[in-house]
Amino acid sequence: QSRLGFCRSSPGCLSLALLCRGGAELLFDGVKKHQVTLPGQEEPWVIRDLLVWIKKNLLKERPELFIQGDSVRPGILVLINDADWELLGELDYQLQDQDSILFISTLHGG
Repeated sequence: QSRLGFCRSSPGCLSLALLCRGGAELLFDGVKKHQVTLPGQEEPWVIRDLLVWIKKNLLKERPELFIQGDSVRPGILVLINDADWELLGELDYQLQDQDSILFISTLHGG
């Protein structure tokens, strides 16, 4: 488990749990759970912004195995608070404080 950032009384900051399973954690030094704090910004945070932030701050190796364009690669399932992100607007989902984002890789070598 890792912790990155602090959400004191900064307006607009968000505290999130990022979880990686199914092999996705291997791209994050094997860490399966990250408690992160996103800084406040003028526009609300959406998943699209979060993926850019993850690429800059958390991904340790081979970002192309996680990110493709401005989204996750095909084969990576994304659940937001245990709901399929496709039901919640995918990249445009507006993040809320205390959200839990789960990335599950369905890509397995053989």
